[in-house]
Amino acid sequence: MHLRHVWVSLMKALLFFASVIALPAMGGPASTTLCYDKPAENWEKHALPIGNGSLGAMVFGGVNDAVVQFTVDSLWTGNENPSGSYKNQAAKAGESNFGSYQNFGELHFISAANEPARNYRRELDIARAVHTTTWQRGGTTFTHEAIASHPGQVMAWRISADKPGQITGTLALTGAHPEEDKFELLDGRTLRLSGTFLNGLRYDARATIVAEGGKLASADGKLEVTGCDAITVLLAADTNYVMDRAVGWMRGDPADKVVPRIDRAAKDGWKLVLEKHIADHRSLFDRARLNLGASAPEIAALTTDRRIALYREKALDLPRPCIDPELEALMFHYGRYLLIGSSRPGTLPANLQGIWCNSNKPAWFADYHTNINIQMNYWLAETTNLPELTEPLFSMFTSGVPVYRESTVKEYGADTRGFTTRMSINPYGGGGWNWNIESTAWLAQHFWEHYAFSNDKKFLRESAWPWLREVSYFWLGRLKEIPDGRFVVPNAWSHEHGPHEDGTAHAQQLMWDLFTNTLETAKILGEDPAFQQKLTETRKRLVGPKIGSWGQLMEWMEEKPDLEKGNHRHTSHLFAVHPGHQITLAGTPELAEAARVSLEKRGEVGDSRRSWTWAWRTALWARLGQPERAHGCIAGLLAYNMMDNLWTICPPFQIDGNLGITAGMTEILLQSHAGEISLLPALPTVWPTGSVTGLRARGGVIVDIEWRAGKLASATLVSTTDQSVRVRVPGQTATREIKLSKDQPFKMEG
Repeated sequence: MHLRHVWVSLMKALLFFASVIALPAMGGPASTTLCYDKPAENWEKHALPIGNGSLGAMVFGGVNDAVVQFTVDSLWTGNENPSGSYKNQAAKAGESNFGSYQNFGELHFISAANEPARNYRRELDIARAVHTTTWQRGGTTFTHEAIASHPGQVMAWRISADKPGQITGTLALTGAHPEEDKFELLDGRTLRLSGTFLNGLRYDARATIVAEGGKLASADGKLEVTGCDAITVLLAADTNYVMDRAVGWMRGDPADKVVPRIDRAAKDGWKLVLEKHIADHRSLFDRARLNLGASAPEIAALTTDRRIALYREKALDLPRPCIDPELEALMFHYGRYLLIGSSRPGTLPANLQGIWCNSNKPAWFADYHTNINIQMNYWLAETTNLPELTEPLFSMFTSGVPVYRESTVKEYGADTRGFTTRMSINPYGGGGWNWNIESTAWLAQHFWEHYAFSNDKKFLRESAWPWLREVSYFWLGRLKEIPDGRFVVPNAWSHEHGPHEDGTAHAQQLMWDLFTNTLETAKILGEDPAFQQKLTETRKRLVGPKIGSWGQLMEWMEEKPDLEKGNHRHTSHLFAVHPGHQITLAGTPELAEAARVSLEKRGEVGDSRRSWTWAWRTALWARLGQPERAHGCIAGLLAYNMMDNLWTICPPFQIDGNLGITAGMTEILLQSHAGEISLLPALPTVWPTGSVTGLRARGGVIVDIEWRAGKLASATLVSTTDQSVRVRVPGQTATREIKLSKDQPFKMEG
């Protein structure tokens, strides 16, 4: 991020932090706070997530037994899995095995009191990334606060009361792997959980109590506190995983990382750990804010589960209302909160569940699915101004290239150039399930888009170009020429829908996208003119999008009415609309209309009601200029696939719906894929007045927008470079040509 933007973001963070300090600890804004009046009973439906990129925890907010379940992003079984099998357990060491993301364990604080609690409240303030629980018992107010600190690399759990000497109870640390787990009591105040998996991965967690007043003792492998004024529980956990095949993906002792984190946090103390944590979180979170107007006071005052329930009651059918604008804004902010909590430079990327997992055999092993899910996880990163959070995506997939190459050669022959992958990927470069040969082409788009938004030529040359070039090599040698001289992708799939056939629309659109981005990269970098020529000629001969007999965008080369008119969850044949840009309203209006017909026929019933499906279709409808349908998907997600803790459910829980809906909502407000910056391109009538700050357009332009009575009131653009841009204003047929000076705000009125 440019220095000036960093400074502006820091100033905003400091000013907002100063204002927050003056507020009560509870009762945050309805658009940035989740709140409840009872403890969580179910991990998936009720508990609330905190995370620092690698360490993820779910807080239940219990009174007599307060539970925090946790794990770390690299706690994986499996290996490079040369067999391609899709199973999560090996019978013996060294056996080819895909593996699975794992649960680490739980912390329990068991209170000695047994009187009933009154005035209970549990909340997650996502603007500060602080979970707080309060209740009253016997004239005393008890408060539990929990954070997952990125600067400190610890989870800190503060347990206090408004009267001295009231904290008495027992802290227990439990594990999730009975055969491997080893428990130790260290130095009279620290619990240790460690072990080694069959694949050689070592793991280590330490929980330390810092007590204020009272007594701290140990018994039966637990820590006991008596009569304390407050305690702070510090948890650090890690593995010996390293993102480097050259050292076998593992190195050293995780204790060498865990112990210094605990020691440093204990020395800093709760107040400083909290201050550093909030400042770090706000430096990212405050870059973008959405205001959709105030909800009715009687709705805003409800607990979050009751606010969601209103959509289940009143927003089942089109046209769907905006019952609670602050809840819809909360969804936007929550997606950003979850990505901040599950993807930081140096961590693994967010998987199917982000970094939150309470099972040793989660659905689809909580892996990295490459046919929409991992991609959707990161759509919001560029557009909502969190570009550095994409680093784990690029790092993990780049580190896996040597394994992908070997697997590709094994499957497609020794003379194969480039590489591809199977559908599911693990952190060791291993692939599982079937071959998703288009996967690397879709991932290539993310490498290009990171440059398109940032103008970072160093990234383009060192990271994007190698990936784009090698994936293009694979496809230049793989395409099939049909009798009329055009090229198709052989034996392709419209993901999870219908047969494998030559030339599916999805595969063809991906090839166009891949070759277009690779060609543009080669031109910018001045690389390999002969390669550029080959890409240009091949792209011209690709079978392109085709309109069918009932006006639809065809999904296969031959029509399949029963499948095309079904309610399937995937819309793979509309990739060219979003996240691609081959089909646009202004550039290819006939194809855009055909895409609209297809999307309309896909419907919103049955299999179409999936968490991530609503998110993708929000973006698709926005790109197609259909604002009411776009908003209908936002409300539909709340009505059909949202749990009480605001997690999206496929079912089961998948985080792509949470992250994807933020990206879809952004497409409603700002688009820049068609060579212009389009302001409010799909503003629904149910959002008549509002504002958004800190969105990001391609070319390195930060955009703030305000609208009133459904019309643009003003917009401010700040560019990282001197450049001219074309801006499209709603209601005007011609675009405006605007000259932007580096770092100088340009304000335009509606």
